Amino acid sequence: MTEKIPTKNAIKLATIKDMKKLGVHKPEYNRLVDVYAGLVYQYHTILDEFEKSNYKYETATADGGTKKSAIVATLENLRKDILAYSDRLCLNPQSMKDPKPGKGNKTSKLSEALKSLK
Repeated sequence: MTEKIPTKNAIKLATIKDMKKLGVHKPEYNRLVDVYAGLVYQYHTILDEFEKSNYKYETATADGGTKKSAIVATLENLRKDILAYSDRLCLNPQSMKDPKPGKGNKTSKLSEALKSLK
C-alpha cells in the first residue's frame, strides 16, 4: 500500500462527518462508529501487511492440498464485518434504499386491490 494508513481516530471522525452529511448521525451511535473505525483500521493495517508479503493467497497443507492463508481469511472476515457495520450506520447505497428499516414500504396485494376500487 503506497498511501499512509489512516488512524482509527481519523476514520472515526470521517465516518461521523459522512453520517452527518447523509443526515443519519446521532451521538448515541458513536460507540458503534468506534467499533466500525477499529475494523476499518485493522483492515487497512492487515491489507498493508498482506501486500508486503508477496500476495500469498494459499498455503500448502500436510496432505498436499492448499488452503487460504490465514491473512486472506482474516481480510475476508473483516470485509464482511465492515459491510455489516456500514449497513447499520447507513453508509452504503444498499442501506439507504429503505429509509425506515423494519417498517418496509411494500403494500400488500389486498391494499393495492382496495385502492383500485376507489
